[in-house]
Amino acid sequence: MNPVPWFEDFEVGQDLSDVPSVTLTEAHAAFYQALTADRMRLPLDHHLAKRVTGSDRPLAHPGLVCNMAIGQTTIPSQRVVGNLFYRGIVLRRPVFLGDTLSTTTRVIALRQNKPKPGRDATGMVALEMHVTNQDGETVMLFWRCPMVPCRNKNAETEHADDFSIMPESLDSQALIDAMPEWDLTPLSSHPIPAVDETVAVEARDTVTSAPELVRLSLNLAMTHTDAAQSVFGKRLVYGGHTIGIAGAQLSRVIPGAASILAWHHCDHTAPVFEQDVLRSEITLKSVAEHERGRIAEVLVETFADRGSEAPEPGENIKVLDWSVALMVP
Repeated sequence: MNPVPWFEDFEVGQDLSDVPSVTLTEAHAAFYQALTADRMRLPLDHHLAKRVTGSDRPLAHPGLVCNMAIGQTTIPSQRVVGNLFYRGIVLRRPVFLGDTLSTTTRVIALRQNKPKPGRDATGMVALEMHVTNQDGETVMLFWRCPMVPCRNKNAETEHADDFSIMPESLDSQALIDAMPEWDLTPLSSHPIPAVDETVAVEARDTVTSAPELVRLSLNLAMTHTDAAQSVFGKRLVYGGHTIGIAGAQLSRVIPGAASILAWHHCDHTAPVFEQDVLRSEITLKSVAEHERGRIAEVLVETFADRGSEAPEPGENIKVLDWSVALMVP
């Protein structure tokens, strides 16, 4: 197979897992923090984390874990036009600094996009990813869908698989099972919004150093580091960077969240470019009581303002629709 595959190179069942495992370190944590300014307390405060988790090891931020896992899955998406969505991300167990993540990637479905006049042929590649730690324990099992160009600009591959193989929603029991047995008492003083309340985060953030997160996470997608490989003629910001900034804005609204348990869905609704200014609107959809704590279901909608020099200039461009489940005291 071509080491930088086109859409025609993929086959259902293909294994694309020859990637390095990664041991998370303090350096990874510091770099991720510098890029996102996330205020989730436990990854920042090791003494607090020990009181809550009972572990002497520093807790890794769940956003860092997701970014490293996604980066390990980018052999098939080196030519990606854009990653369209993620499905079913559940962090089944906490990850601590010093843990080593290994990821396998398998093609589970293929669908060519309908041809459009003046546009080269492309297709969607449904991928299933399994992330384990150094003890062979499952950390995550999730799906994502990159759009990849065809080698033949007028290709007709006849790939038309059913993408419902990727779950549209998560079973509530999966979220309950993912809740660690932590003592959340030290976090209980931090309030959360009312159900159905939408909070517009006033503090916006400008996207900078986008290729650096790409390199940190071993992401191979060329469009993020080489403008010549982008259909926009400008480097496309890696979606995980957008999610990281959105997560940081979420942490201002729900400062006492113990962890991110899952992503129900995460859709990139428009491209993001370096120097875009991002803001988020956070809506608490529900809160459910469980023995180990509460699960807060939150919708994060993120919007971009960009100048006239950008490929798609404008204001209030919706770039992210992210449904996330948080563990809160």
